[in-house]
Amino acid sequence: MTRNVVGILGGMGPEATILLQQRVLASVTARDDGDHVPLLIDMNPQVPSRIAHLIEGTGRDPAPTLAEMARRLETAGATALAMPCNTAHHYAPQIEAAVSIPLLNMVDLAVARAAEIVPKGSSIGILASPAVRLVGVLDPALERAGLTALWPDDTDQLLSAIRSIKAHGLTPATRRILSHAASELAGKGAALVFIACSEFSLLAPSLSSAIPIIDTVDVLAGAIRDHSQMKSS
Repeated sequence: MTRNVVGILGGMGPEATILLQQRVLASVTARDDGDHVPLLIDMNPQVPSRIAHLIEGTGRDPAPTLAEMARRLETAGATALAMPCNTAHHYAPQIEAAVSIPLLNMVDLAVARAAEIVPKGSSIGILASPAVRLVGVLDPALERAGLTALWPDDTDQLLSAIRSIKAHGLTPATRRILSHAASELAGKGAALVFIACSEFSLLAPSLSSAIPIIDTVDVLAGAIRDHSQMKSS
């Protein structure tokens, strides 16, 4: 059987893209190499900064670069696209307009998963870049599901943690920031927590919380596996 192939818009950041590969690998029960999921990966760390464009207002628009990456992946044989960067989903409409194949939208998939776990009217605690809040990346999907976003008071500290992880990897300081923020969200009444930044996903396995946690990278990995295992038309 010919396998469907997902094209990954990667490099935002590189370690997050590798993490997605690891999560996809772990999602498959395999007896041999051929049982694993085929991927096409455009690892492009030169995608213009989403933070500079959306928060600082000084950077180039990443959308044209992302659209070109999507076209390259489709030309190479991808039957769907995926992107392990929550903030970059702000540019999903431009990506989708550039190709004729679907984008496995990590934001929509994660919200759909949350709607299966918590009742309508629940608050979802968000651990993500402040850019996600600024441009409302999660808001339309949450509104359709009857859910609301709940953010920590100090989102600047989340941004500092993201920058630290990109520059220095995981540190005790970033672990403390994320753990404190998760505890704050639980205390404010969140029904569950979204790990909605792929840098934070690197910390997710060691994060403890009094409420359920959904890591958007895990949800995306499962969707990639499922697409690969679908019968090709």
